[in-house]
Order: sequence, then structure tokens, then C-alpha cells
Amino acid sequence: MSRRNTTGVSVVCVCVSVPALIMEQCACVERELEKVLHRFVMYGHQSEERLDELLRSVCEIRGQLVAFGVQDADLSVLSQTMAQCCKNIKETVQMLASRHKDIHGSVSKVGKAIDRNFDAEISAVVAETVWDTPERQKYLSETIVEHLYRQGMLSVAEDLCQESGVVIDMSMKQPFLELNRILEALRMQDLRPALEWAVTNRQRLLDLNSSLEFKLHRLYFISLLSGGIGNQMEALQYARHFQPFASQHQRDIQILMGSLVYLRHGIDNSPYRSLLETNQWAEICNIFTRDACALLGLSVESPLSVSFASGCMALPVLMNIKQVIEQRQCSGVWTHKDELPIEIDLGKKCWYHSVFACPILRQQTSESNPPMKLICGHVISRDALNKLTNAGKLKCPYCPMEQNPSHAKQIYF
Repeated sequence: MSRRNTTGVSVVCVCVSVPALIMEQCACVERELEKVLHRFVMYGHQSEERLDELLRSVCEIRGQLVAFGVQDADLSVLSQTMAQCCKNIKETVQMLASRHKDIHGSVSKVGKAIDRNFDAEISAVVAETVWDTPERQKYLSETIVEHLYRQGMLSVAEDLCQESGVVIDMSMKQPFLELNRILEALRMQDLRPALEWAVTNRQRLLDLNSSLEFKLHRLYFISLLSGGIGNQMEALQYARHFQPFASQHQRDIQILMGSLVYLRHGIDNSPYRSLLETNQWAEICNIFTRDACALLGLSVESPLSVSFASGCMALPVLMNIKQVIEQRQCSGVWTHKDELPIEIDLGKKCWYHSVFACPILRQQTSESNPPMKLICGHVISRDALNKLTNAGKLKCPYCPMEQNPSHAKQIYF
């Protein structure tokens, strides 16, 4: 299958075969690595066996010397025995050194397999001036620092700020500190910090149509149930927290209250045993992260993680396209700074906003070339509209309607 890019150069689309190719390349390296690991294990076992044999032999000679004494032993026999022992030690050392040298060859094959299956030089598909200004380097450092704050690696982020000279305002840092503190408590199955935060931000969470506070109360109630009949009164009293959520979560509340009937015999032996599933803690961490990021105006996933994952998906395609371009000696394909020479599908997971590609010029619209809606309802780019305009009139390329180009309206997605 072929695709024509914006410069009119025909390039081969290898998007479909790239995942299979990557898997095959990884498998080749993995096979070489398994050979090395197997040799290391075998070398370790053989070394232990030979060294144990030598140790036993030396201990036997030492035992004989201690038992009979040097003066009672035949010196010639003793000399031969010691010489044979030294010879065995020397041969063993040489044998182990030789086999260890063979392992070096296997290790080097792993490196060669990596070089053979993967491209070490990727600068050809990267804009040379992408990080050439202090301002852009500052943006990169700030993005890395934000990612470290998101991951809870606060000390690493502080060290990076000191070494790079990046100054992070405390107002930006504080939300991440609180978020990580609450997440750490949730991982320890402590719901109190998250409940305090949810109560404080109740109205904002309701505006987002979030069920976080109810699910936190629900999980706390379940933790009381897991304590057995001794927590029955406390569970009944805590059930009052469900009152504000009765209209939206009536069915869930009914299930929770019905489980109290089986509290004496144990919830894990009742029809309500699903309430005790351990995956609820991981789920509540995800829900808290999602809603907390929404309140802070942040994406759930780190922008650095998303960019890195997208780059890993796009890089093999770009490397293959680069080879095709070099083989056909095409120039000027990689000169556009705001777009790639080929469209790369990163999957729905990486869809964050709508985009529009002009059906006439087959170019993605931008701020300088926005999409324009014609009177007939068809949409084209502004550059296409200007090129199709003739003598102050425009004929739609999809229907025969003639119209005034000035009547076209810009569309905002």
C-alpha cells in the first residue's frame, strides 16, 4: 500500500508491518540474551563443582599431615601429592578462565544483535534545532520536573531544579505534594486523608459529576465489614454518611446495608463476598488520581509519558520512511517543522483533540490555515478556498453550488 505525502513524493507505508517487525527484532535480541544467561548459570554450577572438589582434596591432604605428621610421612610421596594438588588447582583455574572468556564472546553477540536489529542513529528524523534555545531547554526541564512531581520522586525533582537552574513556584509544587501524600496513604489502605480532601472539595467534585466521595465512604464501610461482628455498631453509625448520596447510588447502598445480615457468619462466606475484592484499592487510587487531576486542570497521564510513548510508536515508522527517502534521493521532505512527511496512527489512546485535514490539499489545518465552512455545508481549508476562487466566485469542489468566498465561515473545533 502506498501513500502520497504533502510534497507529492510517493512513500511506502509500512505502518502495518512495523509492530510485527519490532517483535521479531526484540525476539532476536532476547534469544541471544537467553544464551548468555544459560552459559552464566552453567558456568556457575561447573565452577562450584570443581572448586568443591579442589577444596575436598586440599582438606584431605591437610588432614593426613595433621594426623601423621610431617616427620612420619614419606617426603617423596608427600612431594608428589602436593605437586599433583597444585597441578589440579592450576588446571582448574585455567579451565575456568577459558570458559569465562567464552562467555565474553556471548556477551558481545548480544551487543551485535542489538546493533543489527535496532537503529542507534535517530538524529536524521529529529529536527536539529528543536532544543537550540535556552527557552526550549527550560520548557523541557520544567516538563521533566513536573513528571517527577507526578511520580512522587520529590527529592529527584529538587536536585534537577538545583542543577538546571529551573525555579518552580510553590503554588505549582504544593498540589503534587498533597496528591502524592494522599495516594501513598491509599496504597497503605488509609482512607482518612482522601476522605478529608473529598469533603473539602465536595462541591467541585459534584460539578464534575464525580462519585469519588461516595466510593471512599463505601470502601471505608467495607473495611469495617471485613472486621467482623465486632464492628457492627460502628458500621451502622457510619452508614449515615451515605445519606447525601441516596438518590444517585441507591442500589449500591442497598447492597451494602444488606450485607450486614451476614456479618455474624462472615461476609466472605455470603453472597456479598464480592465486596471484599482487593482490586478496589487500585481502582480507588485511579479514580482519585483522575478526579484530582481534573480539579487541578491537569491531564491524568504525564505529558512526558504520553510524548515518550508516542515517540516510541512513531520512531520505527519514521526510520523506515527515512530509508525510503534516502533510496529515492528525495530532498525537501523533512523540511516542514510543524508536520511529519507521513501520517502516523497512534491509536485512540492518544486522541486528545479534534483535527481536520483538508480534503482538497490533503494537509492538516492550522491556525494560519484554518478550516472554512462553505454555504453548502462542505468544509475545506482556507488555502484551498483561496486557490479555488476565480474571478471573485467559488464553485464547491463537491457540489455545483457557486458562492461568494467571503461568505465562508471559519470553524473552531
